[in-house]
Amino acid sequence: MDHGSRASWTNTTHDWAAAVDADHLAGIRRDPGRYAPGGVDHLVLEVVAYAADEAAGRGAGRCVVTLRADGSVSVRDDGRGTDTRVDERGEVVKKPVMATKDLRFFDSSENCPDGSAEAERLPDGRPRRGMSVVAALSSRLVHTNRRHNGAWTQRYEHGIPVTGLDTIEPDGTTGTCVTFLPDASLLPQSPLDADRLARWAAHWPALDLRVEDLRGRS
Repeated sequence: MDHGSRASWTNTTHDWAAAVDADHLAGIRRDPGRYAPGGVDHLVLEVVAYAADEAAGRGAGRCVVTLRADGSVSVRDDGRGTDTRVDERGEVVKKPVMATKDLRFFDSSENCPDGSAEAERLPDGRPRRGMSVVAALSSRLVHTNRRHNGAWTQRYEHGIPVTGLDTIEPDGTTGTCVTFLPDASLLPQSPLDADRLARWAAHWPALDLRVEDLRGRS
């Protein structure tokens, strides 16, 4: 596991120095129509996109999307798990993917002032914004993260961590599981379509995506 000062860690997708960006999360909640057009379907795609990144980087990967009767959704993949390190004080630090902005998808006007860069699009045709959109627009979210160097879980409410990074028992696997309950007061009440989600999987040829629809079970 990497050690050293957080300030020395290279920022790729997120800023290691910022654990929570409350203003960023509040901005998403003020304008859910911009950041989650199409509602819950779009939130699912935002999570699956990270599993697809992992699959593309490794040449192949698997992901299971589970739709539950209480309205919650789980997305589980078999990737490397979210980058987690030890800082100069000996504290375990997870890359702040839930509570801060993905640097690839925000501030594009600053990165490309001429507007030449085309935003990455998800299978619904909408711009990709990152995991913080899912966290900010969910009344609760649990991120379980398994890596070769350990396993942890953390719970959020509207993107704000409400627990620490809690160690859990390794089970011999790697990957992430994100379980979230979309905030019904912030999103349009459009039902998730399991068949449509499965069809959209063709957008990511390296990812073997399966949809489990448990909404009709007691």
